[in-house]
Amino acid sequence: MKRISRSWVVAMAWLAVVAAVPLARAEGKPEPAPMTLKVGDAAPDFKLQYFDGKDLKDVSLSQYRGKSNVVVAFYIFAFTGG
Repeated sequence: MKRISRSWVVAMAWLAVVAAVPLARAEGKPEPAPMTLKVGDAAPDFKLQYFDGKDLKDVSLSQYRGKSNVVVAFYIFAFTGG
């Protein structure tokens, strides 16, 4: 299995969250209650897809839990060039 860079996982997590909000509204589903995470809390499990150069692969935070350290960070305006 190829190693996935942490920045790639973080970027895909951010994209998954951003893409999910309009989709939930478009389907008429009620929005879920906002999470109340505090600094130092364990991140909830999430699943997303990444492109490995050939096709889409699934990855989840639980695949790394207890095996290696994972940093989840969100960068406002990352990849916007501005």
